[in-house]
Amino acid sequence: MPAPSGAAVEETAAGHAGDLTVVAFVILVAVVAGLGLMRLKQPPLVGFILAGVLLGPSGAGLVSTSDENVTMLAEMGVLLLLFFIGMELSLKAFVATLRPALLIAGGQLAAALVITFGLKLISDATYAEAIILGFIIALSSTVVAMKMLEEIGELRGEPGRIAVGVLIAQDLAVVPMLLVSTSLGGSEEIAWASLILKIAVAVAVLAGLLWYLGRRPKLKPAFAAAVEGNVEILALGSIAFCFAAASISGLVGLSPAYGAFIAGLVVGASTLRSPVIHVVEPIQSILLVVFFLSIGLLIDLGYIAENWQLVLIAAIFVVLAKTILNVMLIRFAGLSHKTAVEAGLSMAQIGEFSFVLAAAAYASRAIGGDVYRLALAVTAITLLISPAWMVVTRRLEGEARFGYQEFRTALAEIYEGQVETVEDLGFWLKVRGRALRRAWRRRRAQRVVAARKTPEFGAEEAGLPPVSGRTQGE
Repeated sequence: MPAPSGAAVEETAAGHAGDLTVVAFVILVAVVAGLGLMRLKQPPLVGFILAGVLLGPSGAGLVSTSDENVTMLAEMGVLLLLFFIGMELSLKAFVATLRPALLIAGGQLAAALVITFGLKLISDATYAEAIILGFIIALSSTVVAMKMLEEIGELRGEPGRIAVGVLIAQDLAVVPMLLVSTSLGGSEEIAWASLILKIAVAVAVLAGLLWYLGRRPKLKPAFAAAVEGNVEILALGSIAFCFAAASISGLVGLSPAYGAFIAGLVVGASTLRSPVIHVVEPIQSILLVVFFLSIGLLIDLGYIAENWQLVLIAAIFVVLAKTILNVMLIRFAGLSHKTAVEAGLSMAQIGEFSFVLAAAAYASRAIGGDVYRLALAVTAITLLISPAWMVVTRRLEGEARFGYQEFRTALAEIYEGQVETVEDLGFWLKVRGRALRRAWRRRRAQRVVAARKTPEFGAEEAGLPPVSGRTQGE
């Protein structure tokens, strides 16, 4: 075999250098965008999505949506996130949230289908499109929800536990949704017996594993002592275990994310939990950046510019409707107001698996091209705006709740409870106007005091302001 010529070697090296330059530029843009959004008091993941828009087909065109490497790395990031969540979960707390989580997930699907069938009555959509759009809207993003809860410090709290339970239930529903979506296009029939069996097996495996791990002390693998101090082997072995479980889950017809989550539960119940979390977290974080970049690649600015009113109205409607429904369902399940608001807001977007559902339905001709592009655009937009929506809504909700308490306090101070019996409307309005002004002055004074103590007061409190004393003259 003849040796390559010098010119061929130089050409190959130049090609690799060009690819490396593109990779370096993509990483630089992602870092700058993430830092920029952090300076604006927004989650950095929004910056990563915007970086994908800038670098994708709608922007500079440096990265293609058909790039298999990007898709594969993004999928790996999702699997490692589910693996990581499984490791960090408290088994007892997770078991306690399973029943309400299943009820909430079922309620989300039912409500989404009611909404889409209602929209069908006032549009020319088909029954198949109504069903598939209901499936798409019902799903929420595991990645975005978990990152938002982590950033507000509630991933390990009750909002995080209930959100994880709901999202795992949604992951179990993805495969049946895919089968129904493709069958509506006439490409294949649904094997109901096989489908029910797969779901039953998945639920039985999860229940059996939770029962087994909950009754035993920490698992201690035979090789634990040998690998615990070896970072390379520990990282590779953990990732291999995660991907193997995900592959097995996919081969038997279930969601790969379900398998990754099960693997995380097993590792989380072992003595290797802490060292594995330590070595896997940086890898998972890097791959998740690729996932958020891949979402930005799917945003078609041309289609959005042509149909911006429809896309904007649909995205706002979805986020508002999902927020209200989530909060109502979580409260109906008997959970606290705080848990309902934070878990409900974290799941207000459409999920990443909705891209897969829309693509499968479009390929089987169950939905048309216009519906497909609209579904992709609205899904991507909700993923983009949901972090900012959560920050703003939590702050507004906290301010409203706190302001109402101050208003009632001011009313009581002015008329000592007699105001409820006032019959004169003008006097009634005057009393409440005075109370409202007093509450507003008190709140403004509290902001000044708090700002002197810590410049980051507004960003850190995120709608949960502390109560300080009266202002002078009140």
